[in-house]
Parts: sequence; C-alpha cells; structure tokens
Amino acid sequence: MTTKMAINAKDIFRNQHRLIRFIEQSIRLCSNQSLKTAQKHAKQQAEPDFQITTSISSAYTAAPEPIKHDADVGQQFAAVQLAVRLASPQQLQPKPDNDDALSFGKVFTDHMLKIYYHRSLGGWQRPEITPLENLVMHPAAKVLHYAVELFEGMKAYRGVDGKIRIFRPNMNMNRMNLTARRSGLPTFEGEEYIKCLSRLISIDSEWVPHSEAASLYIRPTLIGIDPTLGVASSDSALLYTILSPVGCYFKSDSDGAVSLLADPRYTRAWPGGVGNRKMGSNYAPTINVQKEAAQKGLQQVLWLYGEDHQLTEVGTMNIFMFYVNENGEKVLVTPPLSGLILPGITRDSILTLARQLGKFEVREEVITMPHVCELLNQGRLLELFGTGTACVVSPINRINYLGTDLYIPTMEQEKPIHEWIRETLTDIQYGKIDHPWAVVID
Repeated sequence: MTTKMAINAKDIFRNQHRLIRFIEQSIRLCSNQSLKTAQKHAKQQAEPDFQITTSISSAYTAAPEPIKHDADVGQQFAAVQLAVRLASPQQLQPKPDNDDALSFGKVFTDHMLKIYYHRSLGGWQRPEITPLENLVMHPAAKVLHYAVELFEGMKAYRGVDGKIRIFRPNMNMNRMNLTARRSGLPTFEGEEYIKCLSRLISIDSEWVPHSEAASLYIRPTLIGIDPTLGVASSDSALLYTILSPVGCYFKSDSDGAVSLLADPRYTRAWPGGVGNRKMGSNYAPTINVQKEAAQKGLQQVLWLYGEDHQLTEVGTMNIFMFYVNENGEKVLVTPPLSGLILPGITRDSILTLARQLGKFEVREEVITMPHVCELLNQGRLLELFGTGTACVVSPINRINYLGTDLYIPTMEQEKPIHEWIRETLTDIQYGKIDHPWAVVID
C-alpha cells in the first residue's frame, strides 16, 4: 500500500462516523416525512379540543426583567468576535451507540465555549470555542472558597423535521444575568451569548440525539476566578458552556411517577435568601437529604418552608397541584414567585399554556401540606407533578410526610392534565408544533 493510500484510508476511518450519521439522518428524514404526512391526515380526521396558537398574548406571559449593566462591568463581548479552534481527530470522543439508553450528565461533546472576563483588561474578552478541556485556575480562585458561581440548564432538541431547536433561551439568559448580579459577577449581553451557543451547538450537532426520549443538555456556567482570598466580588471570571447528550433525569417507579420525602426539619430556602437564583450553593446542602430519601426508598425530596409547611420545590423542580375546589371547579395551582423558589422557564411556559387553554382556573398561591392532606381526604386532589428543564414533567404518586405515606392519585386520572402539558411542551420543543418559543439553530 502506498503512503498516499494509507493516508486516505486513515482519513476514511477517522470520519466514518460522520458518514454513518449522515446515512442515519437521511433515513430518519424519509421516515419522518411519512410520519408527518400520517399525522397531518389524522389531525384532519379529528377535531382537536384545543389549538396551540403561535402568538403569545402579553395577558398570559410576562416579559423577562430588563438587564442593565453596571458601569464598572466594562466592555461587552459580541458574537462577531467568536474564534473557533476545532478538535483534532485524536481529540474526538466516541458517541453513544443508543440515544434511548442515555443517562444524565455522564457523556460530553467534543467542544466547549469559553469567555473570560478581566476588569483590569477592560471587561469581557473575545469568546472562543475550543476542544473540551480541563480548566486551569489558581488554588485561591474565589469559586473554590466562597462558591462564587452560578449556572443554567437548557436543552437542544432534534425535531421531527431534522432541525435543531432550543427552548426560550432568552429566559435562561435573563435569569443567569439576575443571578450574576446577585453573586457579584459581571453581567453580559444574553442575545450575543445565544449566538455563540448556537455556533457551539452547530459544531457539535452530531451529538444531538435522534430521539424524542433524549436531547442535548446545555450547561452555561459563570465562575469567579480572581486568585485572591477574601469575601468580595471577583475581578476576573469565566463564562463557559459544556454540552451533554442526556436521557431521563429522574429514576421513577414502574408507572413513571416519583415518590417524595417531605420532612419539615429541612429547608431549602428562606425569605431574603437566594432560593430564586440558580447557584450551586443552593444545591450542595440538598445532597445529604436526598440520600436520606433514597434510604427510605423514595426518589426525591419535597422541600417545605415555615410552620404551615408550605410546598416550595421538588428536588430541583417547581411543583404544580391540580384539584377540585369547593364549588366543584378544577384548579391548577403552583407556589408564587416569593423568593423561595426558582422562576422556572418550564413553570412559566405551563402557566402561559394553561391560561391560554382556558378550561380551568390557574393560580399562583401558597400550597401547604395540611391543605394537600385535606384535599386528599376529601377526594378532591387530582394530580401533583414537578416540572423543569431536565425532566419536563414528572408526576408524583406518593409523599412520605411526618412518617405517613400519602398516596396521590396522579396516575389514576383518565385524562391527566400533566400528560397534556408534557405532550404540548415536547411537541413545541421537537418541532411538531411551529411556535416562537422553539428557536431553530441555523
């Protein structure tokens, strides 16, 4: 074999996974076209009781809070400055064989996005996409001592039409900036970061699963890297994003529901704290309680607050309750944004869709465990479920509260509202419904 033939053969072997992916995608696109035709025909045969509209009325959803940068933040970065350094063939990672068998957060893609901030250099520096690599920082970096850090959770979905979409990214960027301000970290232009993220996703697009049971998890992270001890704002920071193809987040019972430990001895957040911000310091103290729940055969923790045992969050999720009031009317309720809970993007989306549906009352008000017990005893509690980016919707079938198991009839409903919510959201995310919340990656 000549040297030229050997080199060509080596290139073929290095890139054979790209050819395989191309063929697989072509087959899926053909199949999807037939599926979409069949679905369109089926929809024409049936009269839907509710049609999702592409226009979102301001009566149903609130615009994100505007972000104004402090004067001392300095210069902002722009997507036009983005530099790209692609991974070499030797740096490319093997891709999962089965998208439907993916676990959560165990496998990562080939590239990452990094943007440094240095106040001494004028502010934000040039954004860069690099091969996935370890971070190098001084042992005195503030993130290591004072938890000066925050993160977001987003997903990219491969639609039935083969296009890749991300869901309401402007909401994540706004929430991330609010958390940055609360942490003494520099704020940034969310729209410019979305453009950089889109470029990263397009480079690693082969990693976006070809399955509606999986997606590409996006983890933007901002950390303080100033190499100084002392509790103070960080003059240097790193904003970076890694990507991970993921499957289901929670382990559930055989019927797909989760069971919860509700122990009033433990509190996740309190008024005036940062329960409404996505900081790592909110999550580390929950790990030991989660272990206690697991030891009791329960999947997650239902976090309570106050003497009246208010429901706040489920693990890392917001919580919803569907019940029948004293007048026989159905009500969907979720705790208010009082500072105790995270303002979830999925939460906001569900409230918007449910109000647009208009078939039952939708409320944001305090829910207490005594009220849950009362509704359950009177046969008026229909469903409890958690919601979030990682899980979308997670039904709840049992709560261990004050040593007693409360069995929730979520999975016993003939037409459960949580199923409608999950299907509607995933139809938007995977492109079955054309909707402005689903942003296509070019």
